[in-house]
Amino acid sequence: MSLFVRKNVTAGAPAALVALALLTAGCAGQDDNTSSPKASSTASTTPHGYVEGAQEAAEQQSRLVLNDPGTGDTRVLDLITGRTHEEPLTAGTTELTTDGRFGYFHTPDGTRVLDAGTWTVDHGDHVHYYRAAIRDAGRFPAGSGARVRGDAAVTAVTGEDGRATIHRRADLEEGRAGSPRTLPGTHAGAVVPYAEHLLTLTGDGNSTPKVAVYDREGGRVASPDATCEDPAGDAVTRRGVVFGCADGALLIHEDDGAFTAERIPYDRDLPAGERASSFRHRAGSDTLTAPAGHRAVWVLDVTERAWTRVETGPVVAANTAGEGSPLLVLEADGALHGYDIATGEPVARTERLLTGDLRAGTDGHGPVIEVDRSRAYLNDPEGSRVYEIDYNDSLRVARTFDLDMKPALMVETGR
Repeated sequence: MSLFVRKNVTAGAPAALVALALLTAGCAGQDDNTSSPKASSTASTTPHGYVEGAQEAAEQQSRLVLNDPGTGDTRVLDLITGRTHEEPLTAGTTELTTDGRFGYFHTPDGTRVLDAGTWTVDHGDHVHYYRAAIRDAGRFPAGSGARVRGDAAVTAVTGEDGRATIHRRADLEEGRAGSPRTLPGTHAGAVVPYAEHLLTLTGDGNSTPKVAVYDREGGRVASPDATCEDPAGDAVTRRGVVFGCADGALLIHEDDGAFTAERIPYDRDLPAGERASSFRHRAGSDTLTAPAGHRAVWVLDVTERAWTRVETGPVVAANTAGEGSPLLVLEADGALHGYDIATGEPVARTERLLTGDLRAGTDGHGPVIEVDRSRAYLNDPEGSRVYEIDYNDSLRVARTFDLDMKPALMVETGR
C-alpha cells in the first residue's frame, strides 16, 4: 500500500486530533498490532466494538474514502495523520455509501466492500473510538441500485428487485462477505437495521408500502399499522428511523421491544420534485437535511417533529451538524453558504472554492458535504482536493488536502 503525503495544509487542525491514547477504564485488553481485525462481538447483544488488532483512541478517528469512477482511482485520506492511502482500483462506481466503517462501492457488476478501519461505538453514557488497518472485505452480488444499511451486528443489502439479504458484521470485520440470509418478502425501500431488528417497507407494487418489522433471523414481529406512499430516503437517528414519504416523514421508534409509527407531515401537498427524497445529517444528530427542489433545502427536526424550508440559491449539496449549527449549502456559485435554520437568514459564506459546472448532476457523482462533530468536508473533483471547514468559525477553511486523483465520490468513516 502506497502512501502520499498530504500537501498544502493550512493551520487550524485541532491539537487533540493527534492524540491516540489507549483507553483502559471499563474496556477489554487492547492489542497494538493494527493488522487483521477479527470480530469478538455477537449479533445478540450490542457489541463492545473492539476487534483483535484494533487500537482504541481518545478522539474520533475520521477517514475519508474517495473514488474517481472514470479512472477507478481509490484513496483513503486519514484525517488524523494527514496521509492518503492508495487502494486497489474500482472503476465504474455509480454510488459510494458507508455505514460509518465500511465503504460500499456500487458498480453494475456488484458492490465492493472496503473496510476503512475506523469506527465509533456509542454506548449512550460513553463512546469508544477505534482504528485498524484498511483492507478489502469482499463483494456483494447486488449492483448499482443496491441499498446497503448496517449497524454493529448486521448489514442489510436490498437489491433493485426489492429482495434483501442479511450479512453478519463479524464476517465483514474478518475481510469477507460471508454467507447471507435471505429476508422474506419484497421491499419498497432499504431494509434498515435498528434496535436489534430490521425495519422495512413491504409491498407488491400494487399497494401502498406498509411498515414491517423482522427479527435478525428473518421472523416477522409485531409491526405498527402504518403505510408510506412513494417512499424515498431513510435515516437512522437517536429518535428512531425516518422514512421519506409522499406526505412527509414516517418515524419508527422502539421502546422496550415495542415499535410505534408517527407521521411528520408537510404543511401542504407537494409535487414529487419538491419532496425530501434523500437525507443527509451528522451521525448521531436528529436534524436531517434534504433538497427541496432546486433553490431550497428541507430541514427536519426529528426531536420537534417539524419541517423547515430554507430558501437558498441553486443547491448542489447540503448538510448540517444540527444542535444550533448552521445549515451548510454548496451552491452553484462554487461557494459554501451558511444559513440560520430558525430564521432562514444567511450567516456566513466562503469565497468560491469549487470550479467547473456545479449544477446538481443526475449520475450521483459530484460534490457532497460530510459533517462530523467539529468539521465539515467538501470534495472538489475538478480541483483534485478536499476542503476541511470549521463550521463554527464562520466557515473558515481549516485545512486543504491536495490529491493525485479526482475525488468525485466521498464518504466519511469513523463515526
